[in-house]
Amino acid sequence: MRLTKIEKETLFETFGAKKSVQDTGSTESQVAIFTHRIKHLTHRLKTHKKDKASRLGLTKLVGKRKRLLSYLKREDLARYRSIVAGLGLRR
Repeated sequence: MRLTKIEKETLFETFGAKKSVQDTGSTESQVAIFTHRIKHLTHRLKTHKKDKASRLGLTKLVGKRKRLLSYLKREDLARYRSIVAGLGLRR
């Protein structure tokens, strides 16, 4: 399942740092895209348990998202807390 253009734009408007459609490179936008893809791959792996290629892609995405979140936490704690609360990642 690919993200449609409209879905991406809503993610960028909702979670982007500048709250615009063109804000595709901000850390918050990237984390939102990775989170959407991680949720999709997790759902796929529940039905296709032996799909090792998707599992590898999932672990790579989780690692990328983790690095971006640690960068954001180190640089700007308020932005980190807002993205984590908005996506519902932590407790």
